[in-house]
Amino acid sequence: MTTHLTIRLLLVVIGSLLAGAAPAVAQTGTIGGRVTAAGQPLELVSVALAGTTTGTTTTSAGEYRLEVAPGPYQLVFSFLGHTTRKVSATVQPNQLTTVNTELQVTPANMAEVVVTGVSRATEIRRSPVPIAVLSRREISLNNSGNVIDAAVKGVPGLSAVTTGPNISKPFIRGLGYNRVLTLYNGLRQEGQQWGDEHGIEIDQYDIDRIEVVKGPASLIYGSDAVAGVINMLPRLPSGPAGTLQGEALSEYQTNNNLVGTSLGLHYNQHGWQYAARASYRLAQAYRNALDGRVYGTAFRELNLTTMTGVEKAWGSTHLYATLYDNLQEIPDGSRDSLSRRFTRQLFDGSQDVLKNRPVVPTEQLGTYRINDLHQHIQHYRLLSRTRIRLGQGEVNALLGAQQNIRREYNHPTAPRQAGLHVALNTYSYDLRYAAPTWQGLETTVGLNGMYQTNTNRDATDFPIPDYTLFDVGGYVFLKRTFGKLDLSGGLRYDTRTLQWPDFYVEDNPATGFARQGRAENAAGTPPQFADFRTRYQGISASVGATYLLSEKLVLRANVARGYRAPNITEVGSNGLDPGAHIVYLGNRSFGPEFSLQEDLGLSVYLPDAEVSVSVFNNQIDNYIYQARLNDADGQPVVIVPGNTTYQYQQGRAQLYGTEATVNLHPKSLPGLEFNNSLAYVTGLNKEAALLEANGAAAKYLPFIPPLRTRSEVRFTSPRAVGPLTGSYVRAVVDYSAAQNNFYAVDNTETRTAGYTLLGLGAGTTIVAGPQRREWCQLFVQLDNVFNTTYQSHLNRLKYFEYYTASPDGRSGIYNMGRNLSVKVMVPF
Repeated sequence: MTTHLTIRLLLVVIGSLLAGAAPAVAQTGTIGGRVTAAGQPLELVSVALAGTTTGTTTTSAGEYRLEVAPGPYQLVFSFLGHTTRKVSATVQPNQLTTVNTELQVTPANMAEVVVTGVSRATEIRRSPVPIAVLSRREISLNNSGNVIDAAVKGVPGLSAVTTGPNISKPFIRGLGYNRVLTLYNGLRQEGQQWGDEHGIEIDQYDIDRIEVVKGPASLIYGSDAVAGVINMLPRLPSGPAGTLQGEALSEYQTNNNLVGTSLGLHYNQHGWQYAARASYRLAQAYRNALDGRVYGTAFRELNLTTMTGVEKAWGSTHLYATLYDNLQEIPDGSRDSLSRRFTRQLFDGSQDVLKNRPVVPTEQLGTYRINDLHQHIQHYRLLSRTRIRLGQGEVNALLGAQQNIRREYNHPTAPRQAGLHVALNTYSYDLRYAAPTWQGLETTVGLNGMYQTNTNRDATDFPIPDYTLFDVGGYVFLKRTFGKLDLSGGLRYDTRTLQWPDFYVEDNPATGFARQGRAENAAGTPPQFADFRTRYQGISASVGATYLLSEKLVLRANVARGYRAPNITEVGSNGLDPGAHIVYLGNRSFGPEFSLQEDLGLSVYLPDAEVSVSVFNNQIDNYIYQARLNDADGQPVVIVPGNTTYQYQQGRAQLYGTEATVNLHPKSLPGLEFNNSLAYVTGLNKEAALLEANGAAAKYLPFIPPLRTRSEVRFTSPRAVGPLTGSYVRAVVDYSAAQNNFYAVDNTETRTAGYTLLGLGAGTTIVAGPQRREWCQLFVQLDNVFNTTYQSHLNRLKYFEYYTASPDGRSGIYNMGRNLSVKVMVPF
């Protein structure tokens, strides 16, 4: 039985458990009360039990109630624009424990708590490393094609390399790919993130919160977190015990006629929790004023998620199972040279003559049907999270199994023959012990890593070999508070083994394409990938401090050494990636990257405003980057006709920049917010030999986003109007400056013009019944109001161009035009 089938069977088993499991009979107690502010009840206050996943929200009367196992608890009451309050209580069996509390109005982010990038739950303002948080409501406000784009719109310093509306790779402060670690509920996402042409395999409708660490997080997570971490946290069951609850969501976007639907269910009783969600999205090719509809950008995406868990006095354990299935078209940008209309490929090899390709008929551009040239990506995930209380200490264990299957169909004459077909299996572990506080010292020790295998299946192109990888790292983290000063730091050691045997490629006479070969058939021909084994190792460390100059003024500083082992394509690639239209060549002699980054930040929390400014400087040794390969005469090397050849290089680099936010919410004008952010980064190449050979063209690093500012004016009605509550209107101006500092060697990158985009939005929550229960939420967002024609500097489609000149003077493919999104969420 294959691993693929095994994981699918496990998903079925988990689904059956969710449907049929019955909670064990156990004694329970009830905790409840009323939450007020200035003597008035507060509705929709979040009430959670610290250290657990149990929680609920208050009614319109400010009341709440939770059924829990008997024992001591700490309740955390939080509400936007108010202080977070923590209250201890002991729940007795079969009794109601009443806890009433009053919240004070205060800046929203003063007590925001995060779990990503830290050894234990920490207030944002006490973290020496910049951390940003996006709530589910903030995610819903924005119109986005995928969950990464939603995060980019809300977090300064976060950007994305894109290949159409459904493919985004996160970049933090100018660094991306395997330098940014993406997590799903704490589990590292392993889906061949070295590639450009597929996104993050996570259901955006299931995400309740996004936490972004901007800066090295190698100390906690090991390799691949040198730039930062993005943690996608799914929704958890909440609300009254013993009642099946859920949510139905529907979304429509006008630009590419995207239709999205999602249904989530959750139930909890006697400490047992269950949840399930199914989501489906499909879209046609997107369009803009210059290109019309962009052929090859339609997609269909299915997500299934299940969870079962239990919360008891001893701790908790939760088991998740997810399925992601995406059919994604592959754009190539070929056009008619005069009309600039998109053309389509009909033949393979020498028979494919660009000028003879037919124009794509209009009816094939505006359809949900996926064309023959597409990729099929499937991602299966099993995740177990367990927390066990040991006296005043705590053990956390995370175990995960993932399988990522990727097929790229790039043969028009054989549409069912995959050009690329790889299966990546990953088994992850993360063990952490938070020791009891001793003499004011918090100590955490941890061990984490993964075992990974990659297998090429029935395909014709082999950009990477079959390989195995074993990764392990251990760390110790210390934190001590001295009055207003918090000091923290730690040390980590990592080791990674990467290996593969000889891998042969031979002609397949039955199909005319290549196939995986055997050594006995090689007849002296060398393998495409000769056997290889290496071991990478490195030490990570960090020292940071936060100082409360006052309760509303916080100074933070951090110095961190990050470590990243080269990924498989950087070391072992030797072939065509058909979806990227690039032949990649790796380098076996590469050593690990090491970064040294300094961060300095200041945050001010005032009654009418919040101001945050941070500066950073990051120096990287053995920095790995792509560059086009030229011959001795300076001409591009062509290994596969019609495809560009890139070879990975290694050198030294420096990145520095700043981020700032100024959020105004005057108390004299309740409901009014004026939020502003700025992000700027410069990436410099410090490799002397490259600079000497290429001069100013090699001065800057590739994939560096330009200066970006974002300003939003939002008014949220402080009072309900009939059945409408939380009604808001907003206007957003998103400005990206021209990027004149780019990696120009061999025209790898070109200048990108600046642009300004205007967005308008409105929404409300409709309540019904005598208890004014939430009936539905409505979000309407219009992006790119003026239908501006623009190209993002990190848009890969900008370089999808076959001609050196065009009739309109424009080259490449442009970003999405005007787009109206309507989203409705109905809880029940």
